[in-house]
Amino acid sequence: MWDYSDKVKEHFFQPRNAGPLPDANAVGDVGSISCGDALRLMLKVDPETETIEEAHFQTFGCGSAIASSSALTEIVKGMKLDDALKVSNQDIADYLDGLPPEKMHCSVMGREALQAAIANYRGEEWSDDHEEGALICKCFAIDAVLIEDTVRANNLSTMEDVINYTKAGGGCASCHEGIEEILAKVLAERGETFKAVPVKLDKEAPKPGKLTNLERIRRIEAVLESVRPQLQRDHGDIELVDVDGKTVYVNMTGACAGCQMEALTLQGIQAKLMEELGELIKLVPTRAGSLARATSQP
Repeated sequence: MWDYSDKVKEHFFQPRNAGPLPDANAVGDVGSISCGDALRLMLKVDPETETIEEAHFQTFGCGSAIASSSALTEIVKGMKLDDALKVSNQDIADYLDGLPPEKMHCSVMGREALQAAIANYRGEEWSDDHEEGALICKCFAIDAVLIEDTVRANNLSTMEDVINYTKAGGGCASCHEGIEEILAKVLAERGETFKAVPVKLDKEAPKPGKLTNLERIRRIEAVLESVRPQLQRDHGDIELVDVDGKTVYVNMTGACAGCQMEALTLQGIQAKLMEELGELIKLVPTRAGSLARATSQP
């Protein structure tokens, strides 16, 4: 498990401003479910003063993505749009008393969603896939523009930094040469010399479509064990009921059963399963015994 601050945990388990904003007049969508992270930021902007009156979010992602999105909505409420555009991903991380280095990409996603929403309000075109830039990392659909902007904005200098802040390079490693070229270019602008340092990727990281059913079940059980202590602290728990291909059936128990945050909790667990297994996973809540009864009926 990552070493999360108390504030990250607070905004994960009790996120602010989660859910649709019916009267939103600015919407920003970034990321994609297929890559494991997606965020929709909705703003209600006063047209006379261009002040953000309300901010809500919906996200498909890990605990850090939920916490970062929650923090972002709290930061920008009451801001004028021009001031909101100055909010950086580091501001989001600082608001949460820091994020694990490996999860800084969640704050970057929040910054992009804010830019997209404001562009939407102003009738400007904005694209989260940066069509002007060449696709560098095919594993996570990250292009040159996003990498270069993030390197500059956060004063990054190593391959490991880029992986932590953008995910680019954290998959098959075939894009490392392209990322190194971007690092060398930006560092040269700073008067620095880029020195390539080999990055040790997790050799145990699963490859899509390579897991047997037994391996998949074991990894699923390991993920559920890793999140169980957090749920138990809130007097809840999660049980694995069944695995049908890439559909995982679980039973939420105790305080987690029927909790208003159950959907968000399941989203976070589902994202972690996808991250650990390297596969698209569908997490389905059920009640103990209901699945067995349903499948046993003629």
